[in-house]
Amino acid sequence: MKLFCLLTLFFTLTIQAQFQINGIVTDSGNKPLPFASIKTADHNNTITDVDGKFSFTVSSETGFFTVSYIGFETKNITLTNNKKFYSVSLSQKTDDLKEVVISNENPALSILRKVISNKNSNNPQKKLSSFEYKTYNKLIVTANPDSIDGRIDSSATYKDLKKKKINIDSSDYKFKEIISKQHLFQTEKISQYQFGSKRLKETVLGTKMAGFKQPVYEIIAFSLQSISIYDPKYELLETKYESPISNNALKDYTYKLLDTVTVQGRETYMIHYKNKQKRNASGLEGVLYIDAENFAIAKAVMRIKGVLDISGIHEFEYVPSEKIWFQSRTTFKIVKGKNDEDIKILGGTIQFDADTGENFEPRKKAASDFTYLLSESNNFDIHYNTNPVIKNPALYIEIKEDASKKPEAFWNEYRKETLDLKSQKTYLLLDSISIKKRIEKRLGLGRKIINGYIPVGPIDFDLKKLISYNNYEGFRLGLGGITNDRFSKNFRIEGYAAYGTKDGTTKYSIGSGFLLDKNTNTWLNGYYSDDVREIASTVFAVDKRVFKIYDPRPINISTFYQYVGWRGNIQTKIIPKTEAVLELSRNHIEPKFDYLFNLHGKLYSSYIMTTAMLSIAWSPFSDFMQTPTGRTEADKRFPKFTFQYTQSLPDVFENDFKFGKIDFKAEYEKKYLNSQKTGVLLQGGYAFGDVPITHLYNTAPNNLTKETIVQRITFAGRNSFETMYFNEFFSSQYVMFQIKHGFDRIRILRKVRPSLVLVTRMAWGNMENPQQHVGPAYKTLDKGFFESGIELNKIYKGIGLGGFYRYGPNQLPRFENNIAVKISYVLDLGI
Repeated sequence: MKLFCLLTLFFTLTIQAQFQINGIVTDSGNKPLPFASIKTADHNNTITDVDGKFSFTVSSETGFFTVSYIGFETKNITLTNNKKFYSVSLSQKTDDLKEVVISNENPALSILRKVISNKNSNNPQKKLSSFEYKTYNKLIVTANPDSIDGRIDSSATYKDLKKKKINIDSSDYKFKEIISKQHLFQTEKISQYQFGSKRLKETVLGTKMAGFKQPVYEIIAFSLQSISIYDPKYELLETKYESPISNNALKDYTYKLLDTVTVQGRETYMIHYKNKQKRNASGLEGVLYIDAENFAIAKAVMRIKGVLDISGIHEFEYVPSEKIWFQSRTTFKIVKGKNDEDIKILGGTIQFDADTGENFEPRKKAASDFTYLLSESNNFDIHYNTNPVIKNPALYIEIKEDASKKPEAFWNEYRKETLDLKSQKTYLLLDSISIKKRIEKRLGLGRKIINGYIPVGPIDFDLKKLISYNNYEGFRLGLGGITNDRFSKNFRIEGYAAYGTKDGTTKYSIGSGFLLDKNTNTWLNGYYSDDVREIASTVFAVDKRVFKIYDPRPINISTFYQYVGWRGNIQTKIIPKTEAVLELSRNHIEPKFDYLFNLHGKLYSSYIMTTAMLSIAWSPFSDFMQTPTGRTEADKRFPKFTFQYTQSLPDVFENDFKFGKIDFKAEYEKKYLNSQKTGVLLQGGYAFGDVPITHLYNTAPNNLTKETIVQRITFAGRNSFETMYFNEFFSSQYVMFQIKHGFDRIRILRKVRPSLVLVTRMAWGNMENPQQHVGPAYKTLDKGFFESGIELNKIYKGIGLGGFYRYGPNQLPRFENNIAVKISYVLDLGI
């Protein structure tokens, strides 16, 4: 969905003869016949979709095409000049049908059992030790001009009985003019695929993207469809579905033998499959062509029909020397489906028709009704069992440094056929429009803003530093930023300054960094800081920066400590699927609340900490992409793990205490086909040695110490304990567990569609050496802490409401003190 949403941005741009034939195949009762075979004189064969509809192109408007369907009479249809739509009705055969009978049961099930049992013998990634091939891919967003009316409509309006105003609507006419000359968007890619040691890697040798000098690497990384049809989960547009040939497929799908057809001289069974999902639920449906001899897939059609109509087609060639069907071509297409309401995408509206019965009067079609996305890939230069040397095999995609700078001779060498005039004009026109409207610059600005920066010349100003509020500083007013590529690609300077209106002091930080290695994003950094931080808070150095227009939790925090000192670190992604920070720091710590640390009878009101810290984020199941600008996570998959170890350094730079800290976090997220989502978080920490309370654990409380529920209403935090009061619990060891399950949005009114989320959190902890902490009164988590709640997010304009209840051993005597009501806000850029 993300790719289609992104490309709709181009729909608003001012942007050898082939004839397209469309139609529908039905039975004598006017019921559509899905996946009927269509054969043309040009050998441009196809099948009807699940609605019995078909579309193909021919080089001449004369000739004929043949329609066949098992159990029905074959019919030849003669093409007529200027006729674009054909309604074909087939009559059922009256003679006995000759079917392939393998057993007394549904013959399709017997065939599928053999397909599943023979997968390892037919899957190239199982049967072959290695292989490599090149692929030419072309992706376009376009429309068929013949499907657009192109009329200029007019209507009259009257201000009074004498004055008449004529309104002219020429949008269809203009859109048809544009789409007759060019595509709305276009990109090409040449890739080399290498398989060895059970890994498949794509290396992008060349890429062109209309309107962009520097390609948008996120588009290249989008997973439109699975590369292998034999994967247990089949992927269409970054959504995974149970494959119709997975080990568990027979309980999830129904199958029907449609026909026996010849593919490349070999007899194949044509089998229709359909997911057993309930009515109106999305599920895979399509046709498998199965080799009758070795039960391999010779062709596959995979389709999802919903708000978007998405299809993926896999075609194979039989290789006699290897006795295997190897993929030769894939096609991916998105067209608009039907929905009961319009959908807003990135500020624009895509309109949909609803299925509302025979009396439904359709609205006037908009440009997006005719627009579709088509991606075609052709494999060539295929080699088997060559044991290729694969560089950086842990990478999913690697884009060569010069991939976007290839000359036209490179493309002419690898294209299956030369670009037609329409495609050539697409590059010229979109490139000129992009320059005129500064598309690349605006896209870069959007990326910066999403990450919380506003670029001004060589400096990206940090939006997070402008203003915030907490109970200790009051309003924190500041200014900060970091230099960008216009300043230098290999050196950066960053810093900020802030002033608290309540504590009346200035805080600041200044630092710089040197790029050591671009491919692994390795930086050497150094900083000097004088600032404050919430006590007993857990900060993972490798956590990604999260920008919120407004972060509500710090509002109610009153207990901070000041830290003044320096730190130096190395940031790197040199280890595959990890991001790591190795840091050395020395800080003077001063608690800004009533607290003394008792170490063997000596009381400390401030102290010096010199520490070494290693922080690692590991994403073993994610896929990573190497681009000319660095390494990024192309496909985020769970679980993900974070580990951090901190150790004080005795007798180094006047360090006062000996201690160590181990912190751990595991995250898991699962999305379901019905738009539900489950998230799980497991986090823990263990501090040992002489550790002041400033550097222990508070497990993120977020409740006010007020008398009534209404007085305690505040904003919800991120993974916070909403019924736990600030500074109520402290621990030197703890473990917390959280599970969230979100349901699909519920429509109450047209603009009131909340998302229901069920939340449960629990934590256990212990405090060693409690006698060391003099001042604050607190409790421990020995018996555990439990809360559950319900969130109604995005009720209206991103605003939501939640309620939480505290129970278990640490439940409070007064019932109302166990209840917390929270306001939430979710910025929704999509729809």
